[in-house]
Amino acid sequence: MNDRTDELRSAVAAGVLAADEQFGRLLRSIVDVARAIFGARASSIMLLDPDSEELVFAAVSGEGERELVGRRMPASTGVAGWVVSSRTPLVLEDVQSDPRFARDVAEKTGYVPKGLMAVPLLDEELALGVLQVLDRPQRSRFTLQEMELLGLFAGQAAIALGLLRSAQRARAALDGDGDVAAVAGVASALDALEGPRRAAGVALLHDLERVLRQN
Repeated sequence: MNDRTDELRSAVAAGVLAADEQFGRLLRSIVDVARAIFGARASSIMLLDPDSEELVFAAVSGEGERELVGRRMPASTGVAGWVVSSRTPLVLEDVQSDPRFARDVAEKTGYVPKGLMAVPLLDEELALGVLQVLDRPQRSRFTLQEMELLGLFAGQAAIALGLLRSAQRARAALDGDGDVAAVAGVASALDALEGPRRAAGVALLHDLERVLRQN
């Protein structure tokens, strides 16, 4: 591994760490503002872990904010799971009368809501998670305009998550995972060559490029 690659790896690692910290702060600010605007007892963002097929509490404001972050639940259950799988916003004024509500899952979190509004976090058609606001003390109904506003909050979270994932993919490439890593490895090896060997390597890459571009 040459010095240039080491420097690039260090720069990308620092960028991922900064992006991760900024992402966490942004998610927390989103749930804090959402809870305040809607006068809710709690607000949360849950992110989908595709490897385990679970939803993970990434940020919580209000009820359960000290206990829930990091807790997981099956992505196939509950209202949050339905919102993610259907990619559809949902308002429930009485969650316990809805068949999609999983009371046993809610009880495990230590907080059983009465009403909620939830919107999916989407990157085009890819579902990334769900943003929820739970229970208004005044028990006033959520409006269509409020659903649209919550959707804007969800859009900001999805954009931030997309940027974080791009930074993580760059780090994975330098750490040796995936097709991009193979390309990075070839470029690193070529950069270390000198004289005739370097010229031969460059010529080989040009020949490979022409072959790959042929229809």
